[in-house]
Amino acid sequence: MNFRFFPFTQRMNYGQLFLGLDTQVPLATGSSITGINFDNGATTPPFRSVMEEINRFAPMYGSVHRGAGYKSVVSSQIYEQARTEVLKFVGGDPRTDVVIFVKNASEALNKLANRFYQKHKRDVVLTTWMEHHSNLLPWREKFSIDYIEVDEQGRLRMDDLLAKLERYQGAVKLVTVSGASNVTGHRNPIHKIAELAHRYGAKICVDGAQLVPHAPVDMRPSHSPEHIDFLAFSAHKMYAPFGIGVLIGPRAFFEQGAPDYTGGGTAQLVTPDRILWEDAPHKEEAGTPNLMGVVALVAAIRTLSALGMKKVLQHEEELLGYAYERLRWMDGLVFYGGIPLNQQQLSQRIGVIPFNVEGLFHEDVAELLAREGGIAVRNGCFCAQPYVQRLLHISKQELDQHMANPSLPHPGMVRVSLGLYNTKEEIDTFIDILGRIVSARSRSLRSVRVGY
Repeated sequence: MNFRFFPFTQRMNYGQLFLGLDTQVPLATGSSITGINFDNGATTPPFRSVMEEINRFAPMYGSVHRGAGYKSVVSSQIYEQARTEVLKFVGGDPRTDVVIFVKNASEALNKLANRFYQKHKRDVVLTTWMEHHSNLLPWREKFSIDYIEVDEQGRLRMDDLLAKLERYQGAVKLVTVSGASNVTGHRNPIHKIAELAHRYGAKICVDGAQLVPHAPVDMRPSHSPEHIDFLAFSAHKMYAPFGIGVLIGPRAFFEQGAPDYTGGGTAQLVTPDRILWEDAPHKEEAGTPNLMGVVALVAAIRTLSALGMKKVLQHEEELLGYAYERLRWMDGLVFYGGIPLNQQQLSQRIGVIPFNVEGLFHEDVAELLAREGGIAVRNGCFCAQPYVQRLLHISKQELDQHMANPSLPHPGMVRVSLGLYNTKEEIDTFIDILGRIVSARSRSLRSVRVGY
C-alpha cells in the first residue's frame, strides 16, 4: 500500500457538527485530555442538529394517534411524515414498502423473525457466519437454519450461498445477511445476494446497522430482482440517540397475521371475543410511540443527506486507508479480515480495524489506550462470537472449556471503528499511544497467546 492510493483531503471540519467531542476524560496520571472516540461501531455521538431539533420540537410534544388537541395532531403528523423521509433515505419503494418504528435493529430483527415464523415455521432460513447476534439468535429457535460460509479473511463466500440455494431447491424462504460486518468492516454485495435469493424463491433481509450510517443504501424498486425486501437499522449508530430503530418491509407481508406485540394502538376494534387489527404499520407499533426518537432520527437523516452519503463514505474510506497504511508497518500487531491494499479493496469495507497485540490480552490493550491516551476502542467479540471464534481459529475443545467455565478470560480482539467526525490527527495520536504499548508489551503478564 502507498499513501498515493489514499490521498487524505480534509474537505471540512465535520467535528463542528457534533456535540461532546471536546469532553475531557481522565488519564492514569491523574491529568485529563480531550477524549478520542474510536468506538462508533457500538454507538455514536449526537449531531448538534439532532439536539437542536429535539429542543425546538419539545414544546410541541404530544401524544401520537391519541388525541384531537393541537399538539397531538402536530405530533401525529410529524411522526407519520417521518416514515416518508426514512424510506426516501434508503431508497425504499413507497408503493409497496412500509416503515415500522422499533427500539433498535435488534428489536427489528426479532419482530421480523416472529412475524416470519407465523407463515414459514418449517422452512429454511439462510444466515451467515459473520453475523451479529441480533441477526443470529432470533432465527435459531424458530427455523431450520443453515450458515453461509466465510473465507479465511472473513468475507462472505458467494459460491457457498449459491450452492446452498441450489441444495434446498426452494425450501429457503429468507436469506438474512449483514450489510457490513461490525467485526471486520467487510461490506456484503447485498444486491447480488438479493438477485440470487429471488431467483430461488427466497426473500432477503439486510441488517443495515453498520451499513446505513456509513454508505449510500438503495433498496431499489420492488419489481427489481435486486430489491431488498427487508432492511433493519438503528438511529443510535447514525448520530441520533433516544432509542429508535427501523424495520422496512413489504406492506402486504405485515398486513397478514397478528402482530408479535399487542396492546394500545394495534387494534381498530376489540370485543370480548374478537379483534380487528389496525393496518400496517400501526398494528406493529404497540404502545405509545417514541416520538422524540423519531424526531432525532429524521434530523440525523437530514444532516447526512445534506452532507451526501457518498462524501461520508469517501471521507471514512480515506481515514481507513490512512490508518492501515500507518498501522501495517508496526511490529507486534495481528490484523483480522485482511489489509486493504488498493482502492478497490478499500471500497469493500467500512471504517473498522480489528487487531490484537502479540503477547497482550485484548482487554488490557483497550484499557491501556483509554488510560494512557484517552482513546476509546472496543474489545472482545462484539456480539458476533461465532465470527470472531472463526477468525481467531478457536477450537471446539477451547469453546467447550469456556462453556464449562464461563469465568475464564474470553478470546477476543481490539476494534477501532471510525465515524464521520474522526480525523487524521486522532489516528496519529492513536498510533503513537499504541506504539508505546507494543514497545512495552513484554512487561505484560496476563497473556501468552494472541487473543488470550
